[in-house]
Amino acid sequence: MKKYIMAFDSGTTSCRTLIFDSEFNIVSSAQKELKQIFPKPGWVEEDPNEIFSTQLGTAVEAMAKININAKDIVSIGITNQRETTIVWDKTTGEVLYNAIVWQCRRTSKYCDYLKANGHRDEIYQKTGLEIDAYFSATKIKWILDNVEGAKERAKNGELLFGTVETFLIWKLTKGVHVTDYSNASRTMLYNINTLEWDEELLNLMDIPRCMLPEVKNTAEVYGKTSREFFGEEIKISSAVGDQQAALFGQGCFKEAEAKNTYGTGAFLLINTGDKRVESKNGLISTIAWGIDEKITYALEGSIFIAGSSIQWLRDDLKLIDSAEDSEYLANKVDDTEGCYVVPAFTGLGAPYWNQYARGIICGLTRSVKKAHLVRATLESMAYLSNDVLKAMEEDLGELKTLKVDGGASSNDFLMQFQADIINREVIRPENIESTVRGAAFLAALGVGMFKSIDEILKKFNGDKKFEPNMTNETRENKLKLWHKAVSRAFDWAED
Repeated sequence: MKKYIMAFDSGTTSCRTLIFDSEFNIVSSAQKELKQIFPKPGWVEEDPNEIFSTQLGTAVEAMAKININAKDIVSIGITNQRETTIVWDKTTGEVLYNAIVWQCRRTSKYCDYLKANGHRDEIYQKTGLEIDAYFSATKIKWILDNVEGAKERAKNGELLFGTVETFLIWKLTKGVHVTDYSNASRTMLYNINTLEWDEELLNLMDIPRCMLPEVKNTAEVYGKTSREFFGEEIKISSAVGDQQAALFGQGCFKEAEAKNTYGTGAFLLINTGDKRVESKNGLISTIAWGIDEKITYALEGSIFIAGSSIQWLRDDLKLIDSAEDSEYLANKVDDTEGCYVVPAFTGLGAPYWNQYARGIICGLTRSVKKAHLVRATLESMAYLSNDVLKAMEEDLGELKTLKVDGGASSNDFLMQFQADIINREVIRPENIESTVRGAAFLAALGVGMFKSIDEILKKFNGDKKFEPNMTNETRENKLKLWHKAVSRAFDWAED
């Protein structure tokens, strides 16, 4: 009888389920978009119950497509949008407020307060993170401070907090409240040196310890799904933040191996082994994964807007009908006609960390047409990734190649431009589903299908390489104008 691994990819703009056979070929998949809610400028929310029902629906659909049932599935692995914050009733499961998405800027003023009162170094030393509305801690505080009765209920032990994987596991298992090292390290409450929830940070934010999940290995059995969902129980044996999952799914198991994922945002991570590296250039230290209680660290540069800028072109500006149209239009023109798009819709992440930056289009003239604007939006992903890469190289030395994955990496124009701008070889795997493959590999590891990480490397196959083909003079001119455009976006929303 064939056996399968099922992987949930609970992302920012959609939920997906992919099913892998024993050779880790994708044999079935299902996907459905999520509705994002924008109550105020810079605020981003989602309905937690929609996240759960959508994820569950895609799982049932993917299983039905190949006519399998729960007995055929060895385990489930989950990879998720990180930092997104959900608070719910411990007894009833009722959510107190919409999920506050990682992109949301509503707590920027409180982050300013923390910085102004000298907490930056303390928080960075303990968590590896810069103080920013991006992370979960200030989102939890906002819910406790702004939902009537929430703070008292939390102190009485009636409420639970979790990022998306924690909420899914709790719902599926009917009460197992866990997270993993990779997701815990994104909350701005977890001490990545001592591997504990930090009491001083919890007191600073006035967040009760009893709300927080138990932190487990990234690959181990957390529990089993309730029979009501799939007819039989299925083990859940991995949970991993999406960007760490992509690092694992790209096979970056050794120190100094790096990848860039072009999803809703873009995230460049480099494996730093068992040592935490402190950046001097605006990058954050994070936990990549924890396996058998052994921690692997990473250095990360987070870009808040990447693929979602193409969604903006499609859904809001109506300039394209599909994401694939962006590559076609970009190739219709030789350049952007001097136009630059800085997609700082929710501020700028690494290496700038400017909470009040906002999106801006520079260099507009009457000669700029639709194709130029689309090309400039695509190019912005490569420019932002270059800024992060250069910061990373200042911390760790020169990288010779960059591995890439994520939906937008299928765009050959973007990948070639990326190679040109960073003046490095860009390597794209044959299967760009690195994030969900990482979750599947970890789930298999968690139930003993692999004896070691080294065995997983045998499952990797061919790559496509993009070699730089741009003169130094052209590259330098383009980067000079790009950085001029970025500077114009700074502090736009600041009072």
